[in-house]
Amino acid sequence: MSYKDRLNSWLVVRLLANMQRKVVARCRTRSDADGHLQVLHRLMPDAEFTVVFDPDLELDSEE
Repeated sequence: MSYKDRLNSWLVVRLLANMQRKVVARCRTRSDADGHLQVLHRLMPDAEFTVVFDPDLELDSEE
């Protein structure tokens, strides 16, 4: 995972049928992700989105 990807740990995810999901946005802060989520809800009111934290698992495995 690149340094740039590690900076953007908050994900906005669209929940799809059959337990599938699609990452819509990566954000640096939780408040940025929540703001993006609000805009998506206004643009696509029938779609289901959530905000999740993506921990950097690669750093844990290297230690």
